[in-house]
Amino acid sequence: MGKVEENLAKAGYAVPEAARPVAAYVPALISGRDVMTSGQLPMVAGQLQHVGKVGAEVSPEAAKEAARTCALNALGAIRMAAGDLDRVEQVLRVVVYVASAPGFTAQPQVANGASELMQAAFGEAGQHTRSAVGVAELPLGAPVEVEVWVRLKA
Repeated sequence: MGKVEENLAKAGYAVPEAARPVAAYVPALISGRDVMTSGQLPMVAGQLQHVGKVGAEVSPEAAKEAARTCALNALGAIRMAAGDLDRVEQVLRVVVYVASAPGFTAQPQVANGASELMQAAFGEAGQHTRSAVGVAELPLGAPVEVEVWVRLKA
C-alpha cells in the first residue's frame, strides 16, 4: 500500500477496484502525463448507493457522501490506468454533476465531498480546479457523477 492509500486508510477509506463500464467507454485514459477518468457514479459493490434528485429524494448530506464515493471510484480508475496512486503529481480538475431538484442550488457543498477526499488523499497536491454543475438527470438515476483529471510525475 502506497502513501496515498495509507492517507485514505487513516481517514477511513479504501480505494475500490475500477468499476466496469456500463456503456461503450473506458474508466480512465492516459494521455502523456495526464490521466482523465470517465464519469464515476456512487457505486459500492456494483450497486448505486442512492437514486434520485438531490434536494428531493436525496439529502444534500447523502449527496456529499455519494460524491466522496464517486471520487473513490475515480481513484480506483486512476490506479488501474497508472498502476499506483503514488505516481500522481497533482490533481488538476474535478467536475461534479449533481442531479438537482428544482430550486436546489447547493451543488458546491455536494461537490465538497469529492474535493475534500482528494485533499485528504494527496495533501497539497490534491488542490484542484473544480466545476459543480446541476443537471436534470444522470445515468441510472444517480444523484451525483464525478470526473477527475490528474497529472502523473515525470
